[in-house]
This record gives sequence, structure tokens and C-alpha cells, in this order.
Amino acid sequence: MTTAELRAADRDVLWHPFTQQQGWSAEDAPIIERGEGCTLWDTDGVAYLDGVSSLWCTVHGHRHPAIDAAVKAQVDRVAHSTMLGLSHPGAIELASRLLAVAPRGDRELTRVFYSDNGSTANEIALKMAFQWWKIRGEEQRTKFVYLDMSYHGDTIGSVSVGGIDLFHSMFRPMLFDGIRVSPGDVDGLERVLRESGDTVAALIMEPLVQGAAGMIMHPEGYLRAVRELCDKYGVLMICDEVATGFGRTGTMFACEQEGVVPDLMSVAKGLTGGYLPLAATLATERIFAGFLGRFEEFRTFFHGHTYTGNPLACAAAIATLEVFEAEDTLGALAPKLELLETLLEESVAPLASVREIRRRGFMVGIELVDFPVEARMGHQVTLAARERGAIVRPLGDVIVLMPPLSIGADELRRLVAITTEAIAAATGVAVPESVCTA
Repeated sequence: MTTAELRAADRDVLWHPFTQQQGWSAEDAPIIERGEGCTLWDTDGVAYLDGVSSLWCTVHGHRHPAIDAAVKAQVDRVAHSTMLGLSHPGAIELASRLLAVAPRGDRELTRVFYSDNGSTANEIALKMAFQWWKIRGEEQRTKFVYLDMSYHGDTIGSVSVGGIDLFHSMFRPMLFDGIRVSPGDVDGLERVLRESGDTVAALIMEPLVQGAAGMIMHPEGYLRAVRELCDKYGVLMICDEVATGFGRTGTMFACEQEGVVPDLMSVAKGLTGGYLPLAATLATERIFAGFLGRFEEFRTFFHGHTYTGNPLACAAAIATLEVFEAEDTLGALAPKLELLETLLEESVAPLASVREIRRRGFMVGIELVDFPVEARMGHQVTLAARERGAIVRPLGDVIVLMPPLSIGADELRRLVAITTEAIAAATGVAVPESVCTA
């Protein structure tokens, strides 16, 4: 099919996520056909820098030889086998490797429960926390504390602890009640836990960075303070590392930066390097042990998915973790983080239409000044960037950059230069003469 035929078919049969289809039909979006490294090509042969790691997951870029080889080798063995009543080598090895790189501290994550995306990983953590208290006889602990502007996925349980009204308020009649608190407000959180802690099963949060909220950064020490308050009031702590995990904040997991180990931790996105759907919920032995008992006691965690621990996905994930070690990905990231900070400060920050730049590691949010909602200025910036050869994404009028960790210095310079030009062009401001562009 030609590109025109593919676009026509797309408009006839597809419904895209987080997309107003009426507007989609009026635009000619690229149809991506292949990728390599940090570059994507569409069906017309046009190349684009992947500035968002294909929705924050391709940590080592596209077509990495080691991950390609691992998936191909697994296809020759078995593509899928259920984890219900069976196991397989890949699931066992991956769980061991995940636990080996998990955050360390005053407790230890010792068990891995697989699912297939970040939302389900968080849903599992919520259900585990709820059932754990019920088994212990504390049936009054049914509430969850969550942060304003938080995002933990789009299944009903995950939406129930979501704090972005644009995404979540429509579905409130379908959801269970939670307690919303302001991020960064330690005193406010303590008041809530002091007054209602004995009815709370768990607190759930994105550590250090609230991604979908527009890269909201938590103040230094907040994560550690939350851990201490959860311990003080006997509340379980769930950390959602779906977006922040696998090097995005500069360390393997964001929790490490404040020496925090949660009771439950969800991971996905970068777990397989963007190759296949896979997620995991990591738990401490204390949580796991609470579910042990005779069959007739019905302490079993009655939850599972058809593709739980899929062998192909596990093979990709094992290879992804091996690449982190073999290529010293985190060590090689340090100079890139310094370069990125310099480039943003010198090129993007001077633009009159930029209000603020928020960054932690390779997670960047560039907030524009106020524009009318109908202008869709964030979207206009992404279109302008696309014309110049880069894929970026908006969260409202916050432009997100989150390139693969493997991006080279020259590619990083080009990505920031294109972003600078795109913001200037879309918002109608001049690029200062001192700013270098592509």
C-alpha cells in the first residue's frame, strides 16, 4: 500500500489513544515503517530523531543487535507459555536479575509478579496491598493515598488513584474512593495519616518525577520523608517506577536517589527496551509471606493475565538488562546529562515563549507560557519539530523530551536545536542570536 492508501485505511479503521480523532483526520501524521538506533523512518523514507523513546520505553534505541538476537533466539524455542501452573527459564532468570538491580536499603524486594503494562502492574500492587491487610484481619484498611496530578495508568484501579482531572474526572462514578494529597507537602501528608492512617492500605506515588503531569519535580528529601511517614503510621508504600525506572532519572531506579525501598514497586516501559509488552510488580518478602497458607484458607492472590511473563518479552528484558551492564549505560549517561542541561539552558531557556524547564536525568518538561486552549500550542510545537526531523510529544503545553539513553552527543545537540526552532516557529517568537540551532 502507498502512504496515501495507508493513511486512508488508518482513518477508516483505527482509534488512536489519547487522540481526538476529528483532528487526527485532518493531519497527515508519519506512518513509521522502521527504526535503528535513535532514528525512525516513515513509509516515505523520511528520517526522524526519536525524541521521546517511542513513549519513554526504548532505552537502548531501536534494533539493538543484542536484544534483536535474544528475541530471535527465543522464537526458535517457544513464543508463549502460561505461568499458571507452569514456569519457564526466562521468567525465572529475569526475576532474579530484576531483584539484583532493585533498590537496596532498610528492606528488600524479593518477589516478582509479572503482568503486561504499567497500569496492570500498579493495579496488582493496589490489590496486593488491599488483600494483604484483609488477610491480617484489618479489614478497615480500604483506602489509598495518592498525589494530586498523579498518573498510574488507565485501568479502573489505577485511575482511582490518578490525580489528573482531565484524564480521570469523567470516570469518578466508576472508581473507589481515595485520599488525594498535594505533592511535596510533608506536613499535609502527616495530617492525613495521623487522622486516617488506620483506614489506609497504602500510599502510591511516582518517585521524584510525576511524568504525565508535565514532569513535575518533587523537592529534595520528599520521597524519603514519605517513606518515613508510611513507616511511622504503618501504611504500605507503593512506588510507581514505570516511567522513572531503567535509567530515566540518571540511576537505575529513582528510589535509589533517596535511599528508599518501597513495600511494592511497579516497573514496565523500559523493562524490555521497548520491544514487547511486559511489566512487573516487585514485593518484599513480608508482603509475599502474608499470602501463604493452606488452599482452603483462600489466601491466594487471585490475579493473572494470559501474557503474564511471556517468554519472548522476558528474553527481550534479560537482554535489555545485559546491555545496561555490557555498555555501562548509566556510566555513559553522566556526560550526556551535563550536555543536555547546558543545551537546554543555552538554547531553550532564552526563548520568550518558554516559562520553565523541568528536568531530572533524561526526563525533560519544557513548559510554555499561557496560550489559549484551542491553539493547542504544545501540539503545534510537535508538528513544527516533525517538519524539522524530530519526534517530540506534548503534555498540554509542556513539551516532553525523553530520548533513548543511547543517544549520541551530536544527536542530542540536534534534538535540542530542533526543539528550539520548533518552539520559536510555533509560538512566533524570535530565536536569540546567541542561540545555536540545527
